[in-house]
Order: sequence, then C-alpha cells, then structure tokens
Amino acid sequence: MRLTRVHVDEPLAVGREVALPESAAAHLVRVLRLGVGDACVLFNGDGHDYAARIVASTKRELRVAIDSAGAVSRESPLRLVLLQGVARGEKMDLILQKATELGAHAFHPLWSQRSEVKLDEARTEKRLAHWRSVVSSACEQSGRAFVPDVTAPVSLSSTLSALPEGGLRLILDPFGEVSFGTLQVDTAQPVFLAIGPEGGWSDLDRTQLRAAGFHGLKLGPRILRTETAGLAAIAALQAKFGDFA
Repeated sequence: MRLTRVHVDEPLAVGREVALPESAAAHLVRVLRLGVGDACVLFNGDGHDYAARIVASTKRELRVAIDSAGAVSRESPLRLVLLQGVARGEKMDLILQKATELGAHAFHPLWSQRSEVKLDEARTEKRLAHWRSVVSSACEQSGRAFVPDVTAPVSLSSTLSALPEGGLRLILDPFGEVSFGTLQVDTAQPVFLAIGPEGGWSDLDRTQLRAAGFHGLKLGPRILRTETAGLAAIAALQAKFGDFA
C-alpha cells in the first residue's frame, strides 16, 4: 500500500517526534481516517523520506514519531529553471503543479510589459506562500524529496540581472533559430526556459531576453498558451535530455 507523504518545513531526524501542520493533520485524520499506530512518510526537501507513525492524535495536534530515513533519487539530471510570466489564478497553479511533477528544478515568476495580473505587496506575499504550497503538494504526490524553490515575482529585467552566469537560455519561438533536432544540452549546466504571460512577450521583452543570451527554440509551428508552453517544453526537454528515457 502506498503511504501518504507529508511535507514538513523543519529539520527531521530518526527518533524525533513531530507535530504535523494543521492542514496535513486534518487530511490524515478526517480524510484518510488514520489513527495512532498508522504509518505515513515525511519529507522536508533535504533529499530523504522519513518513515513515521502516528503516536498521538488529539483535537489540537497530530504527532508522529520518525522511525527511519532513506535517500530518495527522483531528480532529473536536467536542471530546468522556469522563468514564468505571472498568469491568472488557477493557470499559475496549474503551471507550478505540473512543472513540479515533470521535474522542474526552480521557478522564477516575473512581471513583464504585458502582464495582466497586478498585485500589491500584501497580496504578493500571500500569493507567493500559496504558490510554494502548490509546489510542496505536487512533491508530496509525485514522490519528490527535493522541493523546487519559488522566488518572489519581480520584473523581467530584475529576473534577468539576477540569473547566474552560464547555462542554456531558451524562449519558445515558432521562428526560432534552434530546433530540437539541433539543440545541444550540457546537463552540468542549468537550462533557463522563459515563458511569457497571457499577453505574450512584447518587443521590449524580447529585446531584453535576447540581450541576456536567450535563444529562440522552435517547438512546432503553433502558438501555445502560457499554461501549455512551459509544460510542453519541459516534457520535450526531459524526453530528450532528462529522465523520461
């Protein structure tokens, strides 16, 4: 039987007792009907799964004891970093969830000239916490023991200036100069994939991306929606260079 995996944002160690987050505790007790003595698996993003069992269940908290730990190897050799123009509501959730399942290494949400979503500071902090929750939940489901980082959204220019040197840099372009037939990837270097928002990249955005070393990648002749483009590209890259073989 497959055990429920629970993300816990704190240090974990064999022999330690942990009080589970309220949402996770509610899912285990109210939805799965687990009780004292039942097993689950914890992870915190350090590359290990921690086998645990419920030792106390009250209205206030659910406590588990960690019995053992084991390294988990489910990360792709391809370090895919998605630079994603912020999309509306459920579209952004879908992108983050599915890209995590497909093996994306990190996410940099960004604002561009045609971004349709506008958030003040308070709403941005709330949205960022929600996005990180979406990613950790996707890790729970997909079995990943590494949790991709999601950075706070900033402008395209700020995102580009903060990128480390090196790595392959790609934007999707039906008229791009690079095709999958000619594309070469060094798995020792990250692959930065930039996807525009619902309104697409403006001419200014494209100029900035090109100046930062991004190359146009042809992924078929069709123009894809923002919630489709990154996922299709990640799947194609994983199939050719990653761990989908």
